[in-house]
Amino acid sequence: MFQGHFNQDTAMPVETGANGDVLFDLGMLYASGRSGLVDLVAAHKWFNLAALKGRVDAIALRREIAEMMSDVEIATAQREARAWMTMH
Repeated sequence: MFQGHFNQDTAMPVETGANGDVLFDLGMLYASGRSGLVDLVAAHKWFNLAALKGRVDAIALRREIAEMMSDVEIATAQREARAWMTMH
């Protein structure tokens, strides 16, 4: 997984930068646990959204994460992604 660092002081808020790259970076943040604990549901959600916005590499990472998740967790991530799409 990701082995870099995010500068959260200079990062754009999601609302102002809802493009595939920003969403992908959020997926990496939650998948790596750099902001605290690893959150696979959040990582799956953001990779799903990044894939919808054109980040093809997010598809493989979303699939990799899904292999570590229960069906309930995947459904939760998908619901959260749909909710985010309706709000943005």
